Amino acid sequence: MIPYGKQDISEQDVEAVIEVLHSQWLTQGPKVPEFEKVIADYCEAKYACATNSATSALHIACLAIGVGKGDYVWTSPISFVASANCALYCGAHIDFVDIELETGNMSVEKLAEKLVEAKRLNKLPKVIIPVHLAGQSCDMENIHKLAKKYSIRIIEDASHAIGAKYLGKAVGGCQYSDITIFSFHPVKIVTSAEGGMATTNCAYLNKSMQRLRSHGVTNKQEDMTEPSHGPWYYQQLELGFNYRMTELQAALGISQVKRLDEFVTIRNQYAKHYMQHLVGLPVEHLAQDSNCYSSYHLFIIRLHKQAKMAHNALICHLRKRGICAHMHYIPIHLQPYYKALGFSAGDFPNAEMYYQQAITIPLFPTMTKPEQTLVIKELQQALCD
Repeated sequence: MIPYGKQDISEQDVEAVIEVLHSQWLTQGPKVPEFEKVIADYCEAKYACATNSATSALHIACLAIGVGKGDYVWTSPISFVASANCALYCGAHIDFVDIELETGNMSVEKLAEKLVEAKRLNKLPKVIIPVHLAGQSCDMENIHKLAKKYSIRIIEDASHAIGAKYLGKAVGGCQYSDITIFSFHPVKIVTSAEGGMATTNCAYLNKSMQRLRSHGVTNKQEDMTEPSHGPWYYQQLELGFNYRMTELQAALGISQVKRLDEFVTIRNQYAKHYMQHLVGLPVEHLAQDSNCYSSYHLFIIRLHKQAKMAHNALICHLRKRGICAHMHYIPIHLQPYYKALGFSAGDFPNAEMYYQQAITIPLFPTMTKPEQTLVIKELQQALCD
């Protein structure tokens, strides 16, 4: 089975992890701060906070901004459930902004319309979480303009988009947001096995996230409520979590980032090859904004209505032929848990239409040319013969 995504682990990556295993520190050592600096420098952000997952990073990002009971948070319905769950963890209300069908990303037009109505109802969100689907940035400049107009904070869910660029600058620099979140899950662009990272240009937000990821505890005298009792002393200042990244994960991440640009270049080359060879088929790939350079975490096509094979049938057919076609994503508002919160079919028509059309086909750096040729051939035979 050709997977839709796969990590690329080199001998250098393995050696980096083994080196940590032979060291004094397996957790809470020097590698995590080093990894944070590597990511912050790459993105040209002032700070970075490593976590054990992007989900954890989303959670503490919301908490650091002050999301709590009674607040509203908006995100995209086309994402993994973590993009919405993070608000619920904080006791907030979640809602969604429909997507652009062409890109799968949050629609600025729909956002503008929804904000007008929310202001009228006195239900403006505290935070908006745009999701950079498949590695392409949302229209952050215009989302930021709307957020500024209504005094709303922004967390970019860039779980798919490390290595991507927007308006010529690295995603993660937070030019148009308060915090940006990355994922280092094995199928993402680079991996730390599991792991996440939050970048920000705000010292307060960074300090808050650093503390929240480690039980809400500090050993820094300047943050304590009384003089330290000694070199062993610490204080819990708030209710935090054990969301720390290990030294092994950080070492793998540091090693992987050395090849980040190479990975993204290869992904773009494979994406271009798909685009050239899928012309004439009743499918179209997600549109690419000229302001964006995608990291192509995923390559997603949309199946036209007139295609001879139905959406679900095509996915199952490809899997039978040894190709792990997939779906990213089921609209969050259609999940049973979210239906129980009051969402229903018809709430976000573009997201629901996308779900009936979208198919993820394999794309990863170690994919061979014969494997990609096979994917293209099977699509051509299924849809044209």
